[in-house]
Amino acid sequence: MALTDSFKARDIREYLDATHMRGKNITFLDDFSRDEIQSLFYAAEMLEPFMRTGTDLLKGKVLYTLFFQPSTRTRCSHENAMHRLGGSVITEADPTHNSSVAKNESLADSLRVTSEYADVIVMRHPDDKEAMGALEEIKGHCAPVISGGYGHVTHPTQGLLDSYTCWRAFGDLSKVTVAIASPDLSRARSGQSFALALAAMGAKIIYTGTSELRTPDIVREKLCKMGAQFEEHFDLTQKQHEELYMEKGVDLIYLPGCSVKKDDPNREDFMKKMANYYVSMDMLNTIRAKTGKVVGVHHSLPRNPGEFDFGIDNTPHQLYFRAIGFSVALRMALLSAVVGVN
Repeated sequence: MALTDSFKARDIREYLDATHMRGKNITFLDDFSRDEIQSLFYAAEMLEPFMRTGTDLLKGKVLYTLFFQPSTRTRCSHENAMHRLGGSVITEADPTHNSSVAKNESLADSLRVTSEYADVIVMRHPDDKEAMGALEEIKGHCAPVISGGYGHVTHPTQGLLDSYTCWRAFGDLSKVTVAIASPDLSRARSGQSFALALAAMGAKIIYTGTSELRTPDIVREKLCKMGAQFEEHFDLTQKQHEELYMEKGVDLIYLPGCSVKKDDPNREDFMKKMANYYVSMDMLNTIRAKTGKVVGVHHSLPRNPGEFDFGIDNTPHQLYFRAIGFSVALRMALLSAVVGVN
């Protein structure tokens, strides 16, 4: 390696600035380049040692979490991340009943008001059009808003976490092939955001789903515009999935999980179809015996019986719980990048 003027000690502020995320809403990950996402990953890796001990990068800053849908991992990891950064948190986990939304306040007005209390907002909302419409309405008059999941189409902070976990596990993502498998790709927002991050990093994406519930047009259009390496397969059996994973040299199988609520009449049908996407230890052992490859299994959580073999939990294949271990560092980096560190 030749010596250059750039050789010096690492400065996390330079990596955070290189993300070009300061002051920006985080909605879709195709808004950011490979270099920008890579810079975020470097910053997150530098913050891993401080996930428990903390640091004062955002001392005096305030995060407001506004969640119109239930959440454990996304909300708590962002709140934990802000506390570890030396900042503070205002939490609203049930705004439909506990905030002025119950008094018919518009989402745009709610965001503009809460911006006066906070330096950054993380919001989850069931209607992507309403969420993005509100952000457009108050553009330039609101603290930056990180999507904690809008509708069925985008969950960028989850996509960043999943791709960061993949990067930590495999290294150069341009050499990685990821299968995103679900009987309902139309509502797999975590899988779609993961795909956009993977595409930005140069990974190859293998979609497998049912022909009637495909990837939303807005995501397909973004992938095509990015020049993403992706292909789609439909209505495969479990055995055909095993063969597909071997043929395509898949490194990671990603299961976005069931987005159908417990009381939804379509849930039973979803779980029946999930049988064709079930990942068993037998499948993984067969792939390893034939190819020598230890294929990773990742899931956005929460999981349901019937999606994959829970015996994977304590094997080298498991990445879903390991991702939780990276979530605070990644979100510490994301909050720092969006708020800015001087």
